[in-house]
Amino acid sequence: MSLNFTYTPRFLPARLPRICVAIVATNPADMVEKADAIVRENSFLEFRLDYLAKPALALPRMKEFREYHAEAIIVATCRRAVNGGKFKGSVAAQVDLLIKAGSQGCHLVDIELETAAQLKPADFARLRRSANLILSTHDFRGTKKLEETFARMQQYPADFFKVVSTANSLYDNVVVMKFLEQHSHSHSMIGICMGEQGIISRVLAVRAGSQFTFAAANPGEETAPGQVAARTLRDTYRIEQVDAATRVYGVAGDPISHSLSPLMLNAAFRRENVNGVYLALHAKSLDDLLACIRDIPIHGLSITMPYKEEILKHLDKTDPLTAKIGACNTVVRSQEGKLYGFNTDVTGVVRPLEQRLHLQGTKILVLGAGGAARAAVFGLKERGADVYILNRTPSPAQTLAKQARAKAINKMQLKKIAFDVIINATPAGMEGNKDPLPISEQELKAKFFFEMVYSPAETRLVKMARELGIHVILGAEMFVQQGARQFEIWTGKPAPVQEMQRVVEYALAQQAAAKNGNRGGK
Repeated sequence: MSLNFTYTPRFLPARLPRICVAIVATNPADMVEKADAIVRENSFLEFRLDYLAKPALALPRMKEFREYHAEAIIVATCRRAVNGGKFKGSVAAQVDLLIKAGSQGCHLVDIELETAAQLKPADFARLRRSANLILSTHDFRGTKKLEETFARMQQYPADFFKVVSTANSLYDNVVVMKFLEQHSHSHSMIGICMGEQGIISRVLAVRAGSQFTFAAANPGEETAPGQVAARTLRDTYRIEQVDAATRVYGVAGDPISHSLSPLMLNAAFRRENVNGVYLALHAKSLDDLLACIRDIPIHGLSITMPYKEEILKHLDKTDPLTAKIGACNTVVRSQEGKLYGFNTDVTGVVRPLEQRLHLQGTKILVLGAGGAARAAVFGLKERGADVYILNRTPSPAQTLAKQARAKAINKMQLKKIAFDVIINATPAGMEGNKDPLPISEQELKAKFFFEMVYSPAETRLVKMARELGIHVILGAEMFVQQGARQFEIWTGKPAPVQEMQRVVEYALAQQAAAKNGNRGGK
């Protein structure tokens, strides 16, 4: 049944901030204290009253907060448990609380479609008169039947229609953004995909027609799966500057949550004033990723495991070195939609070494024969280095040596050769990896040791090399240099390498401190 009546909405600015920060706490004093701490940076706040045992006790404090912070725009939400929230009271109790919140100065109140469907017209009218109304729906399982759901929502007059789904694929974000583009011209829409794969919509939906997006006040205080901290949205993704001209880039792999590439490349874009945003894309299939490249569109990609080899057959062209290596970690999409592939892992290995020594004729031992080793071996051979390969299983090393015109050796031969550089291209030392070290302390003899693993910064082999007085090149330097080359390919500008290095080293130090802190807590 369609409801029609007149009402007087509480005043809202013509353009709302793009980020509404959800405030959660277990008691009213803490909730208002958190709001006080962030309101100067984020004036648009959602008070999640359903997180409180007695939400009504928060209303007087919210009124005081509103009077003290006239600049604040406040949303009151008391989501019922049956709709994914924490409020266990009745619909009548929920609506009564929200009406009181409106009378205490809240600009907007949020109710679910399911609540609206249970209200009598008179009660709905009372709610509408109390504040601007956000009518919301949440699908915690997937992204489906958006039009059907929206048709039901339009039976109820609301100031904002909020449609939240769950992304089970990257392309679900595209579905939601196309839905927003279709309806945002005639309605005030809010659209988001939840879940790790929903990051695309959390950053880009605001340019597809979403009035704003929601963010957590701090990491660990998320009110929905995949929600991003406000500072990350503002500082890393620069959401306030995202517009139709913003070029979209990303790192694609499975898994992807550990990647520091978004921090590093977004810092580079910010430093060089590039109108671009770089996202972590958890691609569970290559077909899903390719559809997003086409329809978002995505202008450039960092490709990581497990797609570095598989992506090759989908590219229109690669450079000869990438073809030899048989792996691509960098994709560029042309204006015509053609895909070009490169391998900047080579740059990640070669640049740090060239800054320290002359590679022509240098004796270099590469440990491993996988994808990372292939990039190192082919790249170094191209620079004229004398390259040797040692692998736990001899046959892959022999195959690679034959392809690259390098030399495969065994542990017995290792003792007879003096190396200038030893490069670890195995996963040994990576976070959570329990593999035995590919080389012993007695065998680690070289002027330089180059660790390709970048997290943790201090691997077992790095510590061993330091104790032996060997000059160490950390994996973070390779990571930064390969990312710098990607930046150059995508933008045509010199990369701000020092800024990228600073951001990565700071993030790794934070990770190490958090890990040590957790150990201390045990």
